Amino acid sequence: MERLAGTVMLLSGKRRALVAFLAGLIGVLALPPFGFLAALFVSFTLLVWLLDGATAAPEAGFVRRLAPAFRIGWLFGFGYFVGGLWWLGNALLVEADAFAWAVPLAVLGLPAFLAFYYGFATALARLFWSDGMGRIAALAFAFGVGEWLRGTLFTGFPWNAVGYGMMPVPLLMQSAGLVGIAGMNVLAVFVFAAPALLGTRRGRVAGLGLAVILFAAHLGYGAYALHVLPLPENQATVIRLVQPVIDQAMKLDDSARADIFEKHLALSAARPAEGGKRPDIIVWPETSIPFILTDNPDALVRIAEVLEDDQVLIAGAVRTESAGSGKAPRYYNSIYAIDGKGQIIGAADKVHLVPFGEYMPFADVFESLGVSPVAMPGGFSPAREHPLLNALGTGLYPLICYEAIFPSEIGPASDAAAALLNVTNDAWFGDTPGPYQHFQQARLRAVERGMPLIRAANNGISAVVDARGEVISGLSYDVTGFVDATLPGKIAQGRWTKWRDWVFPALLGLFFLVASISRIGFRNRLN
Repeated sequence: MERLAGTVMLLSGKRRALVAFLAGLIGVLALPPFGFLAALFVSFTLLVWLLDGATAAPEAGFVRRLAPAFRIGWLFGFGYFVGGLWWLGNALLVEADAFAWAVPLAVLGLPAFLAFYYGFATALARLFWSDGMGRIAALAFAFGVGEWLRGTLFTGFPWNAVGYGMMPVPLLMQSAGLVGIAGMNVLAVFVFAAPALLGTRRGRVAGLGLAVILFAAHLGYGAYALHVLPLPENQATVIRLVQPVIDQAMKLDDSARADIFEKHLALSAARPAEGGKRPDIIVWPETSIPFILTDNPDALVRIAEVLEDDQVLIAGAVRTESAGSGKAPRYYNSIYAIDGKGQIIGAADKVHLVPFGEYMPFADVFESLGVSPVAMPGGFSPAREHPLLNALGTGLYPLICYEAIFPSEIGPASDAAAALLNVTNDAWFGDTPGPYQHFQQARLRAVERGMPLIRAANNGISAVVDARGEVISGLSYDVTGFVDATLPGKIAQGRWTKWRDWVFPALLGLFFLVASISRIGFRNRLN
C-alpha cells in the first residue's frame, strides 16, 4: 500500500488530473441505484494521496500554494457530479426543440459549478494538512463545511451529499436520527478517507482504530434502532398512493388533460385488495391536476362523485392568485386537500423553488437575451412557510418535489404532524439514477425526524415509509397503479432532539481541533 500511495502521490500532469476525476466518478457507485458503499473508500483514499502530492513551489504566494489542492478537489468533484447528475439532461429533452441546447449546461455546467465546493474543501483541508491522522480529520472538517455551503448558498443544492453514501439501507440510516445528514457528512468523510493511512505510517493505528470504532458504532446503532427499540404503533389512517405514470410529453399536451384527470380518478376509485380497508386519504402526485382547479368547478364535482363523504383527496396542482388590477396573476406549485363533498379544505404552496425550472434568477437579464426556461409566465412564486394540511384529523407536513432534500425545510410545525408528505414528478428524468437518488434522500428525512413519510410520484418512486426508513408499501419506477397502507406511527422524540442541532458544529469543532494540533506538530517536526 505504501508503494501505491507513493505512486499516486507522485502523479503529475494529465495522469494526475485523470485519477482525480476517476476517483470522484468511482464514488458515484455508492449512491442509488447501486449502493456499493465500498466505492467511496476507494474515492477518498485516492483523494488523500493526491492531496499529499498537491504541493507548490516554496516561494509561491498564499493562493498559488493552495491552487494544486483546489484543482484536485475540483476535478474530484467534477467526476462525482457528472457521474451523479448526468440524468438532469433528460428533463431538457422532453421539449427538445426548445431546450436541447441547454443539455450541456445541465450535464457539464452544473457539475462544473458544484465542483467548486469540493475544490474549496480540499484547499481548506490543505491549510491544515499534516502527515498522519490529522490530515484525515482536516479533510472531514473541510468537506463538512463545503457540503454545508453547497446546501445553503444560492438557494442550495445538497443533492448526493457525501453522507448519503454511508447510508444505502435502513440498517445504515439510523445514525441520521442522531446527527443529521450534516453530521453524517463529516463522519463519513473521516471513515471513507481513513484507509489512506495504510499507505503511510504516522497515525495509522489511531486513525484506523477511530474509523473502525465510528463505523462499528454506526452499524451497531442501526441494529439497535431496528431490532431493539420498540416500534411505534400504526395509526388508524389508511393511505392510498396513486402512481399514474403519465408520460411527461403527454402532461404538456392540452388535449390530454381530460384523460389524465380521469386516469387519476379511476385509480382512486378502484377497490382495495381483498380484505383491505377502504382508504381514508388518497394522495395524487405533484401537479397531478392538469388544469387550474379553481377555474374548473366541474372537476370538483367529479372528484366528489368518486370520493366517499369521509374520504379526503390530497392532490398536487398549479394554483393561481390575483396580483391586483393590471398585473399578471401569480402561480404557485401547490397541494390541495379536497373533501368528499368536493370542497377545498386546505392548501399548501411550495416554498423552495427550483432555480431555472420554477423561477428565473436574474429574470430581466435572461429575458433580454430571449431565454425563458420556466413553463409558467413569469415562473412560480414561493410561499413563505409550510402550513400543515389537516386531513380527517391527520396532520401532514407538505414537501413538494425536491424540498425533501433540504432538512432545513422541515420546520417546527412538523412537530404537530403525523407524517411527512412528499409529492413529486420524477418522470422528467426517465428511468435513470435520479428518481432513486431522490427517493433515498426523502427517506432520510423520515429517519431524521422520526416520523413516517407518505410519498406519491407520477412515476417512481411512490411509497409509505416508516420512521426508520423502511418501505412499508410502494410502487417501483414505471409501475402504474396504487397501493394502500396503514400509516405507521411516529417515534417519540426524546430530549436528545433539543441538542441534535448542535452535533454538526460540535463535530466540526472536534475535527478542526484535531487537524490544528496535528498541523502544529507537523510544522514543529519540520522545523
